[in-house]
Amino acid sequence: MSEERDKVELEEGTLLTAISENNMDQFREIFLEQHPYDQAKFFVKLEGHDRLIVYHFLSPEEMAAVFENIEDEDDQYETYLSEMDPTFAAQMLAQMYADDAVDVLNELDKDQVANYLTIMEDGAAEEIRELLHYEEYTAGSIMTTEYIAIHANQTVHSAMQILKNEAPNAETIYYVFVIDEDKKLVGVISLRDLIINEPDTMISEIMNERVYSVTVAVDQEEVARKMKDYNFLALPVVDFRDHLLGIITVDDIVDVIDEEASEDYSRLAAVSDVDSQDRGPFSAAKSRLPWLIILLFLGMFTASLIGRFEETLDKVAMLAVFIPLIAGMAGNTGTQALAVAVRRISVGDTQDQTLGKLIIREAGTGVITGTICGIVVTLVVFIWQGDIFLGTLVGISILATLIVATIAGAFIPLIMHRLKVDPAVASGPFITTINDILSILIYFGLATLFMQYLI
Repeated sequence: MSEERDKVELEEGTLLTAISENNMDQFREIFLEQHPYDQAKFFVKLEGHDRLIVYHFLSPEEMAAVFENIEDEDDQYETYLSEMDPTFAAQMLAQMYADDAVDVLNELDKDQVANYLTIMEDGAAEEIRELLHYEEYTAGSIMTTEYIAIHANQTVHSAMQILKNEAPNAETIYYVFVIDEDKKLVGVISLRDLIINEPDTMISEIMNERVYSVTVAVDQEEVARKMKDYNFLALPVVDFRDHLLGIITVDDIVDVIDEEASEDYSRLAAVSDVDSQDRGPFSAAKSRLPWLIILLFLGMFTASLIGRFEETLDKVAMLAVFIPLIAGMAGNTGTQALAVAVRRISVGDTQDQTLGKLIIREAGTGVITGTICGIVVTLVVFIWQGDIFLGTLVGISILATLIVATIAGAFIPLIMHRLKVDPAVASGPFITTINDILSILIYFGLATLFMQYLI
């Protein structure tokens, strides 16, 4: 790894030297030998004046390969495109796979998009225009129209000719989809099947008629789940009449999985900017404030609850010592149960029987962990304070709190899922605050009930 890193650093240094000396031949010789991902990593590190030279060194087609590998979170597409000559930028976008070009254009305003599409060659512009019409985060928005389709009444020989001619522009050739005269999807055949069968064999005889597909309006998370479950390299996208419109490839689904995971993590933390590295403090604060204000009022409600038990605290001041312990344990165990429930929902395991088992399991977990923690706390408090009744009160409070907090942590996201609300919004801080309220009620309720044994 160290040798590889040293090699990369040496190449980057040589490339920077070539840029500074305006040495196009040396730059192209080294740069074009690199993997497109490494090219993209180098490109995004460059300063604006160096990027201008790179645009001069590379063709639109070569620059397209770089753009296709720029990570989404860089969010600098508009800056890069504004630095280019508009004709160069339009030609570059036309050379990209249509779905990747759409991802870039979605970061721009409508006037800029219209400008590039006007300059672009008509065929590429029309292809991109069709994809731009689909709602974001759906199958239609992430599909590509660069696929290979053949007819069921063709022979293997003619299909191989089509494959050979269209392969340079197709995003994948391992699956070839079969359509009828009306462009309806009727089957799928693998590259292996085309290779091993005789040239005069009819496609209809060897194709797999049981082909899985998704409609253009299906959520991208559902597409990712299906491709993961069935280990597909590509999945066809159809309209409501089964006309083949495009395909979704595994590389696009990897991006979707990463995007959805980041989104869920953000919501679990009650923030929306975990991937935004370039945002200023004011922008970041603006996105976080709504949740913090909600949690602030919930915290004030918790404080008012403690105030209602002021008489109990006056009689046994030692009770205040254990408030952070009980509230903290409730928040921790609730967040653990929340993570399990959200994960179960995110992978599509949402059958009533399965979710019922989850609630029962988490309740059982709460009983076991609560019992063990309660016994430990009871013994510690008894040894520390010499008061068996105080120790028992704290121990029973821990037991009851952990059971309730675990069930709440698992149950709340399930309820949100039933109400068609993203369960990830049942974030860690939200569950923690709710469990703080429940734990305070349990603890001081029991203390008030058994006050005569504590005084």
